[in-house]
Amino acid sequence: MAVRLPDDVVRFLDRAVDRGVASSRAALVAQAVEREMRQQAAEDDAEIPRTAGAADDLDSLVAWTAAGSRLED
Repeated sequence: MAVRLPDDVVRFLDRAVDRGVASSRAALVAQAVEREMRQQAAEDDAEIPRTAGAADDLDSLVAWTAAGSRLED
């Protein structure tokens, strides 16, 4: 896939490669895209409790465990 980037972005990539931040322009672009993918996945995950609620299938197990447990000092 070929991507056209603005000149200032290309200069940034070249400086980063020159400084050893990444092995190539493509490697740095791939890192940035992977970071964005993780960010979007985290945002999607964070949306789940807002839309579905915080309850899950372990709530009854937690309640049972808490009811049958004694904590002593």
